[in-house]
Amino acid sequence: MAENNHPTDRKRDPKNNNNIYWIYVLVLAFFIFGALMWQNQAGSREISFPEFADYNSKGFVKDLVIVNKTQMEIYLTEEGIEYASKKSTDSNLKISANGPQFYLQTGSAETMDRYVMENKLSPKRVEKTEWGDVVQILIPIAILIALWFFFMRRVGGGAAGGQIFNIGKSRANLYDKENKVKVTFNDVAGLEEAKEEVQEVVEFLKNPQKFKKLGGHIPKGVLLVGPPGTGKTLLAKAVAGEAKVPFFSLSGSDFVEMFVGVGAARVRDLFKQAKEKAPCIIFIDEIDAVGRSRGRMNVTGGNDERENTLNQLLVEMDGFGSDTGVILMAATNRPDVLDPALLRAGRFDRQIGVDLPDIKGREAIFKVHLKQLTLSDAVDVKKLAAQTPGFVGADIMNVCNEAALIAARKEKNAVEMDDFQDAIDRVIGGLEKKSKIISPEEKRIVAYHEAGHAVSGWFLENAHPLVKVSIVPRGLAALGYAQYLPKEQYLRRYNELIDDMCMTLGGRAAEEIIFDEVSTGAMSDLKHITKVAYAMVTIYGMNSKVGQVSFQDGDEYNFTKPYSDATAKTIDEEVKKIIDDAYERTKKLLIEKREELEKIAQELLKKEVIFKEDMVRLIGERPFKEVNPYEIEPNKEEEKVVNPISENGSGNKEDSINIEVENGEV
Repeated sequence: MAENNHPTDRKRDPKNNNNIYWIYVLVLAFFIFGALMWQNQAGSREISFPEFADYNSKGFVKDLVIVNKTQMEIYLTEEGIEYASKKSTDSNLKISANGPQFYLQTGSAETMDRYVMENKLSPKRVEKTEWGDVVQILIPIAILIALWFFFMRRVGGGAAGGQIFNIGKSRANLYDKENKVKVTFNDVAGLEEAKEEVQEVVEFLKNPQKFKKLGGHIPKGVLLVGPPGTGKTLLAKAVAGEAKVPFFSLSGSDFVEMFVGVGAARVRDLFKQAKEKAPCIIFIDEIDAVGRSRGRMNVTGGNDERENTLNQLLVEMDGFGSDTGVILMAATNRPDVLDPALLRAGRFDRQIGVDLPDIKGREAIFKVHLKQLTLSDAVDVKKLAAQTPGFVGADIMNVCNEAALIAARKEKNAVEMDDFQDAIDRVIGGLEKKSKIISPEEKRIVAYHEAGHAVSGWFLENAHPLVKVSIVPRGLAALGYAQYLPKEQYLRRYNELIDDMCMTLGGRAAEEIIFDEVSTGAMSDLKHITKVAYAMVTIYGMNSKVGQVSFQDGDEYNFTKPYSDATAKTIDEEVKKIIDDAYERTKKLLIEKREELEKIAQELLKKEVIFKEDMVRLIGERPFKEVNPYEIEPNKEEEKVVNPISENGSGNKEDSINIEVENGEV
């Protein structure tokens, strides 16, 4: 994305980066001047009146100068300097040849005058500023000032807000004619519906009269909502690149500082600059950093700066009209925590969902990233898209990069299909740990555990099709995993959820059947089924005893249960009953299919990785007709419904990929 320092900072204030250096020069000058003053007095020391009388009586005094009426500087002849050097008991004391060599100090001018008259001396009289004392006072002050400016500069962050005087300036990165946005809609794949939505923004910026002549106006604000990595920021930059207008880009956290009022000042400065550059686009990434609902977890004095910044942002969004040519775009993956005042009509009028890409979207994203790679002719883009359900654009980019690195590591001339398979495994399960030492007994447990997943899913009608099973350790603690290929679907039925739970419990059931005891390897399995079972009872209304109710609360700060203790007890009992029934059903299935379980486990112990073809060879075809969901055209007129298996309704990769990872942790 954008860098911290951008060319427009220098254009706005060419001396911006040099304003601080005169302070450093001044401090250095004080140090040098003080050092010179102290050096001049390095060989000068105070002597008593009898010592002066001794030098004077021997004719060693060449000159006398009374400075400021109270101090008499004594300059010695060459013989006097030699005499003083021999007389001195301090070997480290060096008598300066330049002088003054000594000085006499009296408390008052009257005492000095009386001493001069009594001894019939003829000194010169001068008035001097005591620079030594002044320097000793000013140097510490100068050091404190320099340190203050230094720390304020660090707090302000560099460039546009680097100096203390610019701390209230906007820290947005500006892309204009000199620093154009080169991203266009051709660089954005898999977001066809979202591109259609923002196309109106581009049309308005290119030809505003087209809308104004009919009395229409473009929305003031466009909010991009979607999971991380789906391309929200890329889409916003593509809008600016297509419209060819100035593009202000910054993060929501750039407004918030430790000083009260700084965030509001930066908001004002941002909109002031935007109006001067109109027509233009302001893009605020992760706007939830500053736009969270006011009043949540509000402690007196706890976070007033963030709320002041949000209030100023709301005022500024009301303060410019749609005819000013300033369009505000923002992105977040947490729309549920945003303040309602920020989302109302007249501010963010339009919310655009940037969802997880479907198989066609993933295929388009793969084609964009594969342009940069040297590919083998055998690489099948459609197959790659089919094997990466739940992947977002950032994941696909990572897969392509990992595949290229793996091929380079093997010193290949082109990236092949097996490199992509390894890359997908790397992204999903983590780095393969072939060097991890596992005892034969543990390896046998893992093999039967994974075989339990594979066999139970093979003979359950609503289970997802199997892709591969592996007992090669991966990641930090994963000892094995089974990968399935879920359907591109948005609704999950009761029987599908139950079959999914049974398949997930297949590993634990296989351990109990074979070894008459269980291990800690099913931790991730138990977490998954517990989440699904509680969702069935408390969110989706799939339990007759609890009823057709949903207790899901979108307020993350609500610490109270929306049901009574009696209902909580019923929920716990029903969840336990669902899980127990699923476990018993799985055990019964695996006992019936024990011969198949043994074959798959022994094959895993021998090969460590097996695929669907191996399952067919060992235990026969799956007894259910499999329909390839990727060959069916989706009904475009059918309204999409959120995936009920996802906790927040948006779906996530963990739920979509359905990888059972055995981590071996207690």
